[in-house]
Amino acid sequence: MNTISIIGAGIGGLTLGNVLKQHNYDFTIYESASELKPMGAGIMMAVNAMQVFDRLGLKEEIENAGNKIHKITIVNESLKPISKTEILDLEHQYNACNVAIHRAELQKILASHLHPESILLDHSLQKIEKKGNLILDFENGLQKESDIVFGADGIKSNIRTQILKTGTIRSTGQKCWRGLVDFDLPEHYHSEALEMWGKGKRFGFVKISEQRVYWYACINEKSFDTHSDLTAIFSDFNPLILRIIEATTKENIICNEITDLTPIPKWYAENVCLIGDAAHATTPNMGQGACQAIEDAYVIGRLLEKNSDFNTVFEDFQRIRRKKVDYIVSTSRTIGKISQWESGNSLRNFLMGLIPESMNQKMARKIIELDL
Repeated sequence: MNTISIIGAGIGGLTLGNVLKQHNYDFTIYESASELKPMGAGIMMAVNAMQVFDRLGLKEEIENAGNKIHKITIVNESLKPISKTEILDLEHQYNACNVAIHRAELQKILASHLHPESILLDHSLQKIEKKGNLILDFENGLQKESDIVFGADGIKSNIRTQILKTGTIRSTGQKCWRGLVDFDLPEHYHSEALEMWGKGKRFGFVKISEQRVYWYACINEKSFDTHSDLTAIFSDFNPLILRIIEATTKENIICNEITDLTPIPKWYAENVCLIGDAAHATTPNMGQGACQAIEDAYVIGRLLEKNSDFNTVFEDFQRIRRKKVDYIVSTSRTIGKISQWESGNSLRNFLMGLIPESMNQKMARKIIELDL
């Protein structure tokens, strides 16, 4: 039996742990944080991710902890619809629906199904070397030896930079605030994810539990004073948006630059494989970053059913996953640019409205259909 190490206890690493557990592999997950605290904001688990959780026996628990979403709508600053995607037919076909959930709640569920001793906290990877086996040196002074290492350590992956020596993090020129707030949304938004497109900015919100709402606000950095109050930046948006922002306490808002990863030639080396953001970080515009990490874990599990040679599995894994992942990274980046145009917005909105819902459904199917 191989000694397997997973670097990172994010959604991708924890899902991979559940997949390996289902296939009776022993593994250890090393996490840099000293505790799995309820940090972060909301996240959407699309139908592709929920199909994987269904196979892991976790779907119902995740649905109960989050909020089912049946429609995704794009509107203008005044909440006038631009386009919408309803996927009820696809939900019936795949026996799963989109679920909006607090990221920490999802991590808690994934971790709860693993043996506590399989997750080691306060293990921040400092160095990885190949000396026969793989030697892992952690900042806490401990050293571990491993046959197989999975890098689920995010866009700034130490595994990627030290072993594969590749990967350029790209800026989009956009900044994003994410917030969580207890807010009584109008009932017709309870099962809908909504995104508003303005000039050089957008705002989205979705209900993630009985009272809690997750929202995000993105701007083109070159066009706005990033130190301005958000209510000033979005003062021309529907008053509902200002009420959501004003109801959110500062400690429940985080702010990040939106980045992705330039596609890298290989996701694996001998006995080492990257998954999720470490391999193919994408912008959040299609809600597929974590979902693709979950699909990575699923495909690795399916391949291990037929072949116990991890290096052959790694090669097949990239071959199977590459096309879809490259499409999502490229398309998501393009959507991010279009959604924050600063001129010609009326024409953009008009043309978006001409796209038949059947085409939106076709794109949705392409995304949510699992690779294996």
